[in-house]
Parts: sequence; structure tokens; C-alpha cells
Amino acid sequence: MHTLEATGDVRKVSLWLGHASVQSTEIYLRADPTEKLQMLTKTAAPMLTRGQFKAPDKLLAMLKETGKP
Repeated sequence: MHTLEATGDVRKVSLWLGHASVQSTEIYLRADPTEKLQMLTKTAAPMLTRGQFKAPDKLLAMLKETGKP
């Protein structure tokens, strides 16, 4: 929920969690709001800020070496 709040995009959350489809992620969004609030109050919020993904330079170098775009 914190990641969804930080990004505002369920597709990004789905991608980060490694779900095969957005529908897998949406199942969690339909959970009981009371239970969600209880879980959130028990955990500390991660230090996430809004922004865009920037691939690390090492990753780009590796992809260029393998010939993949």
C-alpha cells in the first residue's frame, strides 16, 4: 500500500512485486480496509519518494555488451 501511495500506479507495484499480471496485484487492493489499516499501523512506512525509474549504469553497460537494446 505504501508503494502504491508513493507511485500512484498499480502497474508499477505489480511490476516491482513480480506479479504476472495487474489482476494479481488488484486482489490485494480489494482486501478489507480495516485489515489494511491495522497492518499499516503495525509497520513503518518505507522511505519512498515519487520519481521515475533510472536504470543503473552497470545494467546498461551489460545490456550493450550482450547486444540487447
